[in-house]
Amino acid sequence: MAKLVINAWDRKSKINKELYGQFSEHLGRGIYEGIYVGEDSDIKNIKGIRCDVAEALRRIRLPVLRWPGGCFADYYHWKDGVGPREKRKKLVNANWGNVLEDNAFGTHEFMELCEQVGCEPYICGNVGSGTVEEMSDWIEYLTFDGVSPMSELRAQNGHPAAWRVKYWGVGNENWGCGGNMTPEQYGQEFRRYRTFCRNYGDNRLYCIAGGADVADYRWTEGVMRTAAYKGNHRLMDGISLHYYTQPNTWEHKKRAAEFELADYYRGFVRALRMEELIEKHCEIMSRYDPAHEVGLVVDEWGAWYEVEEGSHPAFLYQQGTIRDALLAAVTLDIFNRHSDRVKMANLAQMVNVIHAIILTEGKNMVLTPTYYTFDLYKGHQDAALLGSWLETEEIGDAESRIPSLSHTASIKDGVLHLTISNLSPCRSEEIDCYLLGYTTETTQGRLLQGDMAAHNTFDCPEKVKPEMLRDIKITDGGIRFTLPACAVAEIILDEKKIMGTKA
Repeated sequence: MAKLVINAWDRKSKINKELYGQFSEHLGRGIYEGIYVGEDSDIKNIKGIRCDVAEALRRIRLPVLRWPGGCFADYYHWKDGVGPREKRKKLVNANWGNVLEDNAFGTHEFMELCEQVGCEPYICGNVGSGTVEEMSDWIEYLTFDGVSPMSELRAQNGHPAAWRVKYWGVGNENWGCGGNMTPEQYGQEFRRYRTFCRNYGDNRLYCIAGGADVADYRWTEGVMRTAAYKGNHRLMDGISLHYYTQPNTWEHKKRAAEFELADYYRGFVRALRMEELIEKHCEIMSRYDPAHEVGLVVDEWGAWYEVEEGSHPAFLYQQGTIRDALLAAVTLDIFNRHSDRVKMANLAQMVNVIHAIILTEGKNMVLTPTYYTFDLYKGHQDAALLGSWLETEEIGDAESRIPSLSHTASIKDGVLHLTISNLSPCRSEEIDCYLLGYTTETTQGRLLQGDMAAHNTFDCPEKVKPEMLRDIKITDGGIRFTLPACAVAEIILDEKKIMGTKA
């Protein structure tokens, strides 16, 4: 029997809701067909946005969405995507398959999507092939509520009122597809572009510098040293990090649902590397930002496999399995543990691309097991992380060793929320949970469980979905429950009310 201790008196950092963000790029069927079908489509939509996808995103309380890229962002010129659609510039998407991009989905459509879902927009501006003026004009177009050339253009295009935009990325992967720059070169460019990222009215931008790929600590060092501060004045609010879990090499990638037990364990070893990357990048950040004012933003993460058979190789379309739901759970646990420095994270990518939470095919939509992980975890949004200790053991094979369990405990408005995963592919685990400073009288739980390769298809869309977690026993010191193999669970505890007595 495993032991878990949760200390409700030990309240740590706030788990920002933005840790549960998503990313959507102009890539394959991620935008077109996946999110946007146009107003004339026979697929039910509001202003071209798929109703089924928007509703699914509302159910998991999607907090923030990053757009338009990705590598596409430093190829994207925003004025091509505003105004009458029949007049918008058509171009070749050179980053992703050399297919036609007709710019039908642009600034207005993205902001409409965010309004329908109720999430914050996170826009990534073009540094690689754009200009300072272009980025400055885009911010003015979006957020200036007075009289100016850009606000007048916005009104002509059908939106007289300014929008509110908080999160702004100054370029993407500028060490690679965003310009092949050195860290010092990008740092200087960030300083220049940042100067013209203005706040209009009461809109306040949270400006995010393009950060490192995986363990490129030299990049973080150079950018932080060059661009984090000017004297005592902080220039950046956040810096990004990109890391994808790949159980196999690029040369020998396998499809998402086609793997062996060794691949399963190796995948978790590589997913758990996220903790080391966060700690080492934050250590460097702290040398130049000892007050911890600059947040780490992991705005691209996820599991990346070979594309599905018959799909376009550049569209990065892949299935999602129980393994991927568990990989997402352990990664979210890492973000939660480091929520004092990690301020946002964005799974790549939201629909039909890489580690998607939603798949579409014509009128049909499938929710992947990873979608349900986000559903189980949504109770942690803006809650206080609680101190906790979990007794676990190592499982795996001779090459790869991983902990058998992973968890997060948080509290908000007196409700204690526990998510816990059993990574063992074959063995259930009974868990004795001790609660310090908290007494519960009611419990409810949900469970996502299946074989490690189990997944949903368009023919069988509900093979994997949450069910009730039964037999949660309230004990003298807390609760006791059993977690099946390959499972993610949420348990919600309501605090016992102590009735006062009259004098």
